[in-house]
Amino acid sequence: MAKILIVDDDTAVQVTIRLLLERAGHSVVTANDGRKGLAQFEAGDFDLLFLDIFMPGMDGFETMRMVLQQKPLTPIIVISGRPMPSDSGPDFLTMAVKLGAVSSLQKPFKPPELLATVARSLETAKERSSATAGAGNSVASCH
Repeated sequence: MAKILIVDDDTAVQVTIRLLLERAGHSVVTANDGRKGLAQFEAGDFDLLFLDIFMPGMDGFETMRMVLQQKPLTPIIVISGRPMPSDSGPDFLTMAVKLGAVSSLQKPFKPPELLATVARSLETAKERSSATAGAGNSVASCH
């Protein structure tokens, strides 16, 4: 299955997501902040990244920006425990998706919701990857 990196400063969230994903057959690595997550990302070859938006030090937005600079097709699922915004506040989950995340989950989430989001995100990544490979091949054959 997939190799997945979870970056979240909440150990309980890390453990919960890890257990769900490992039971589904995935290989999981965790980090508790953006800097450690970025170092893990650079050291490994991950199929998917779970990224908490609000963490001390390097937040999820900055971490996502740096990940996407290095590997633009990396599927990222952003997660946040902050309450959904009222009319006056920004919707950080939607903002993160507009900035490059493939999906978002509001904490707390239910296990089936998490697993369905992972399956969709991995499928989307596979489609994007094959479309890019196909586009690259067609360009090369034109020359």
